[in-house]
Amino acid sequence: MQLIIRKASCEDIPALETLIPNSVKNLQAAYYSREQMDGALGTVFGVDSQLIKDGTYFIAEVESNVVGCGGWSQRKTLFGGDKYQNKEDDLLDPLHEPARIRAFFVHPAWTRRGIGSKIMAACEAEAIGVGFSRLELVATLAGEPLYKAHGFYNIEHFEISLSNGACLPVIRMSKQI
Repeated sequence: MQLIIRKASCEDIPALETLIPNSVKNLQAAYYSREQMDGALGTVFGVDSQLIKDGTYFIAEVESNVVGCGGWSQRKTLFGGDKYQNKEDDLLDPLHEPARIRAFFVHPAWTRRGIGSKIMAACEAEAIGVGFSRLELVATLAGEPLYKAHGFYNIEHFEISLSNGACLPVIRMSKQI
């Protein structure tokens, strides 16, 4: 079976709307409560169609099945899907601000196969290509090891307030590229 990394399109949104909750509920369960995951799904964890429109979101697929996704952004927003209220769509200045790594999710049956690493390589190459020298992201507790393995370091731990009253602990991370 061949893994293909390609740009996401609007036609991929239904597959992403299935993949993201599946990934969250299975891979984040050891780190977050059901209440935290439910409160984050759809807002913090969700499809960001702006990344798809910008052409900076990738799909990993095997035999036409979406098994992973992730992207990067030239916009100020650090996290959140289409339904997240605090989005900042202003463009970043590559000379003075870091590009954003965004919305990495892998199907639970496809973990530990290098999917996140392949998507990260594609993101880094594109960000460098448009002049960025730094990357920044907000990692989940489950995602922190992947990002550390790719040279990211912790900047701060903080919590995202969720609409159901729960709080989601996350880590802001950065990297020179």
